[in-house]
Amino acid sequence: MEGMGDGRTLGLVCCAAEGCSTVLEGVILPAQASGWRVAVTVTPTAADWWRESGDLERVARATGFPVRWRGRLPSEPSPGPDPDCWAVAPATANTVAKLALGIADNLALTKVGEALGAGVPLVVSPRVGPSQARHPAWAGHLAVLRSAGVRLVGAEAADPAIPWSAVLAAVDALVPAPAGAAGAERVDGARSR
Repeated sequence: MEGMGDGRTLGLVCCAAEGCSTVLEGVILPAQASGWRVAVTVTPTAADWWRESGDLERVARATGFPVRWRGRLPSEPSPGPDPDCWAVAPATANTVAKLALGIADNLALTKVGEALGAGVPLVVSPRVGPSQARHPAWAGHLAVLRSAGVRLVGAEAADPAIPWSAVLAAVDALVPAPAGAAGAERVDGARSR
């Protein structure tokens, strides 16, 4: 199985927003190279996009875990390990608002909402249009997430490109690699290989 990593598991949620088709090259493969196992959950609309593009199968092959978008039956085993950290990238305005308000109406929101309540580190990288960012409630949603300890990456950026390297840097800062693991810092500060 690909991406067994150094024991850290990243739960990655992708929403149907510009850039979700770049997730494999943008963050999954670099995260695996940094020692992370990556388990992916997508919103229902993103699942439709990925099914059409073939990304559901490509991402599942690369990670070794099924891409999830629907809940499982109580009798079914969990399809992957519990994440040590979650990242939501790209995050739509809808997902950000619902997460801030505690609305969990799909599997992706349920998983990150539970993680937020349990104190699991969470990184969110919103991809919203200018009119959505000017909505009167937007700043409040971001403030709620910040006050809950969510690390927001690129929330004020006008560039529609997802800052994948900044997302991964935030994840690595929240859950550093174990000492001696590939990508871990040595005592002298240099990256070990």
